[in-house]
Amino acid sequence: MGLFSFIKEAGEKLFGSAKPEEAAQQAQAAPDDAALQARASEANRIAGEAIAQYIVAQGLTVENLQVAFDGGPCEATVSGNAPDQATKEKVLLCAGNVQGVKGVNDDLTVTEAVEESRWHDVVRGDTLSAIAKIYYGNANLYPKIFEANKPMLSHPDKIYVGQKLRIPPV
Repeated sequence: MGLFSFIKEAGEKLFGSAKPEEAAQQAQAAPDDAALQARASEANRIAGEAIAQYIVAQGLTVENLQVAFDGGPCEATVSGNAPDQATKEKVLLCAGNVQGVKGVNDDLTVTEAVEESRWHDVVRGDTLSAIAKIYYGNANLYPKIFEANKPMLSHPDKIYVGQKLRIPPV
């Protein structure tokens, strides 16, 4: 298990009106208020379900997938059994590249383990070819990074600052 850090303000907007962080702050300010505690729990439950639905919508299959969200530290915990390392890493990316998520706790197991990917946080001016040049020494290998981040990436030119990308081994 590990904690992967993400940029909280970047990513898919899934939470809508649930606002788990706001509910958690109010609940922390009034720990004896049962109504606020219930509101925070409900916002966390809705956020966890939204992240799980997003993962499934990306076509990623994880046996016994469970996503819990805690609005206090803005962290998701993902558990279940992924069929392979690539699926596991894509699930972690899906959960972390959601606006409002600052970290993802990895509680996933893998049926077929292989070498783990490296990770890259996109900064201003990054392109997939520039990233490929850094990690592989060859800008023309950018399709490898693009394919490794599908379906979260729909086009090689559509990456954004703060996004975390998997960089698979060559």
